[in-house]
Amino acid sequence: MTSRSGDPVSSRRSPVASGGPIADTADVRLACERIRAAGPGLVARPWAEIAGVLGRVGARFRSDSDPLRTEALERLPEDAGLSVAMAREVLDGMSRDWTVDRLSRTVEADFEEPACLDGMSTVRGRHVMAIGPALCLQIVSGSVPGVGVNALLRSLLVKSPTLVKPGRGDIVLTELFARGLREADPQMAEALAVRYWPGGVEAQQRAALAAADVAVVYGSDETVADVRATAPATTRVVAYHHRIGVALIGREVLAPSQIDAVATDTARAVALFEQRGCVCPHVVYVESGGQLAGADFADCLASAFGALEEALPSVTLDAAEGAALQQLRGTAELHAATGAGFIRHGGGTAPWTVIYEEQADHAGPVTLARGVRVQEVDDASALAARLSPLGAHLQSVAYAGLEGRVPEVAESLGRAGASRVVPIDRVSFPPPWWLHDGRGPLRDLVRWVEVER
Repeated sequence: MTSRSGDPVSSRRSPVASGGPIADTADVRLACERIRAAGPGLVARPWAEIAGVLGRVGARFRSDSDPLRTEALERLPEDAGLSVAMAREVLDGMSRDWTVDRLSRTVEADFEEPACLDGMSTVRGRHVMAIGPALCLQIVSGSVPGVGVNALLRSLLVKSPTLVKPGRGDIVLTELFARGLREADPQMAEALAVRYWPGGVEAQQRAALAAADVAVVYGSDETVADVRATAPATTRVVAYHHRIGVALIGREVLAPSQIDAVATDTARAVALFEQRGCVCPHVVYVESGGQLAGADFADCLASAFGALEEALPSVTLDAAEGAALQQLRGTAELHAATGAGFIRHGGGTAPWTVIYEEQADHAGPVTLARGVRVQEVDDASALAARLSPLGAHLQSVAYAGLEGRVPEVAESLGRAGASRVVPIDRVSFPPPWWLHDGRGPLRDLVRWVEVER
């Protein structure tokens, strides 16, 4: 999951106070030397054993009596700029995938014969072996808590010593997981290091890239371009750049008996991660032809946002974010005054904003906390053409309704750039084996050796 911005600065949190000191260049080099030296020990262990250890550590974050979970919930709100309730929701959703069963299923989903990670195996008549990087650098930008843990899990599962540079709002969870691994298995923990430095600091990044065989970068297009320009020619770069999500509401659920439930699911999908994640819908397309219209859905969505404030309170925006929100609302109100739509929002106490546009021929994503546009589309099959300007950055399309039409609509959306078409109540937390940006996340890391006979 890649956030909408590379490494946003927020006055609500301090990386040094919440997640430890900033690593200097010498520290980064020493960390790389240490974890690379631990590589042979990691390679010697069966992949299933590695998944078992990682899963046992991950399970601690779901146990209310475990001190790792307790500390995570205490520190996450400040570190990630989330309300206490939202921090709990995010931790529960993310850690659900950090179990032995789900990690094992991730390996099995990406490798037809997982034994190829442990040695030469016969796969469809070919004698092959998958080899993880001798050192994998995970550069995790953005402010979605848990992405750093997901990143380190991926590279350790393919037996790659891993250096993680967490995102500004993801330091605490990443470091707590590393601590848990040290307590569970000190030998395996030698193959993992977590080091933070601010985005744009070239010396530390150059040192890490020089040591890495593979660098995985999550972040804005600018962040990805910078890493590619800085990396040595022999360091392979795997990029998960800026992505956004949208939602599609089919005419089948635009009925008085269903619209409130669908609006509630949509509001939660927008609110989770405070619109910072690549899976968060920024535009909701409402199909024409239902009992209710797009304007009706926009009103229901506004009511759902208001109700959600009690269960998952939004955070107070800083000065820059508040000014941007006022500008967004002001522009929308000017358009509404022409009769082209309307705006509903939570006023000065809640930053949620619903902008309904009667006539819109472009996606126009909103990139502020709990902000969303609602637009109508004549038919679900026509949405792909509407989304074509977003193709390079489109990821998840969350849907409701579309009974019997999902395969056809999904095919057209896939050709338009989407890599995930998913029911709206499941969009926020993709399973660990999802095709991240359309690719197998573990297969992306390995290189293959084949013996020909």
